[in-house]
Amino acid sequence: MQNLTVAVVQQEIVPNNPQLNLSTFSRAISHLDNCDLIVLPEVFTTGFCANARSFAELVDGTAYTWMAEHAKQLNAVITGSLVVKEGDTYFNRMVWMCPDGSYTHYDKRHLFRMGGEHTRYQSGTERLIVELNGWRILPLVCYDLRFPVWSRNRNDYDLSLYVANWPSARALHWNRLLQARAIENQSYVVGVNRVGMDEVHQHYSGDSAIYGPAGEVIVHSQETGSFFAELYGDKLLEYREKFPAYMDADEFELKV
Repeated sequence: MQNLTVAVVQQEIVPNNPQLNLSTFSRAISHLDNCDLIVLPEVFTTGFCANARSFAELVDGTAYTWMAEHAKQLNAVITGSLVVKEGDTYFNRMVWMCPDGSYTHYDKRHLFRMGGEHTRYQSGTERLIVELNGWRILPLVCYDLRFPVWSRNRNDYDLSLYVANWPSARALHWNRLLQARAIENQSYVVGVNRVGMDEVHQHYSGDSAIYGPAGEVIVHSQETGSFFAELYGDKLLEYREKFPAYMDADEFELKV
């Protein structure tokens, strides 16, 4: 495992205005030329809006092209989630875009019932593990954070990513759960949120963060901007060797 340089990008998202939001994120990431991985928030082109489906991306559409162009320009993987339409079905889809233009995706498993998301989108059924610089990475979306079984490290990842539109009214949960996921899974955790107000005047305080495998805070911010951290593979492996709690984990079978 090589060291991994990660940038988290915390910005305000204007409701239902993909063109403006893409311009905002273009400016925000333009200087990130020494990163391996750039992480954007959940539904970063539209925000978490009731009518975001009206601005859904088609596969290989505008936002995909934008991600591919910037990934190539910055020579980094770029990831974040989009509202995507396939046929008559809509997904909250986290796209993992590589510098060579190849990509894969993860469809959000747990749809936020209290916001009616389960009535607008199709739930995903597959976990995704991607590799970068020898790191095994688990991408997840927002509400997934509340479900530890889905986030469980089955000795198959070293870093989990959570991209979100998580309101400040529940910031305590966001902060505590990110830290808990790092501790219980003995992995690095990156959580990327948005800031500002949404279309229903709900406030977002950001609180984007990176935690180490013992739950230590590496990065935490409520400011608009981009924040960096270098993740150390040797320190992760050393910690797991000295405190191998994962070896006593319970066996389980996940039914989707």
